[in-house]
Amino acid sequence: DPSFFTMGMWSIGAGALGAAALALLLANTDVFLSKSQKATLEYLEDIDLKTLGKEPRTFKAKELWEKNGAVIMAVRRPGCFLCREEAADLSSLKPKLDELGVPLYAVVKEQIRTEVQDFQPYFKGEIFLDEKKRFYGPQRRKMMFMGFVRLGVWYNFFRARNGGFSGNLEGEGFILGGVFVVGSGKQGILLEHREKEFGDKVNPVSVLEAARKIQPQTSAAKSN
Repeated sequence: DPSFFTMGMWSIGAGALGAAALALLLANTDVFLSKSQKATLEYLEDIDLKTLGKEPRTFKAKELWEKNGAVIMAVRRPGCFLCREEAADLSSLKPKLDELGVPLYAVVKEQIRTEVQDFQPYFKGEIFLDEKKRFYGPQRRKMMFMGFVRLGVWYNFFRARNGGFSGNLEGEGFILGGVFVVGSGKQGILLEHREKEFGDKVNPVSVLEAARKIQPQTSAAKSN
């Protein structure tokens, strides 16, 4: 019966469309997002970082914030135009951070050709290499191709493009990054922003508020 066949095909098509709509809806909730695990100061202190000069030096990450605290960006991918946008936002805070005596740093998880050098115009602080990707943990999170069906990601794409940012596809870009504000000495982690999707950048106002809470090491030592 042709009409029965037509009805069956219509039902299959409607079911497939409904399943696709449900999948799209779920992809735009936080149900399937990787859950982040909060870092501890002890975890961050023990991370090995490497300088990017001609004579690389390996050191413990705690050197970055031991005296004056620090603002640290864990860069998902230096060539990503979304990461460059966030780097520019953080760099806009540098004059005020300098007044507070708080340094601005970034870590990258790989060094490919001139990617870090090309990222430097967007980021006004010193950049270090985290070869073991520990700043992206303790529980390393990834966003794969699901990111490209999330409305928030597309909004972030258009926002960055309209802001004049551009980039490339060089390097690993699925491991999500974040931003930390760490106090001096043992003061602790004052802000921890974990990127939940591509382009989920930290609020610069929150970064500055956290940076203002950093105590000089001498003051922190007196309070212990």
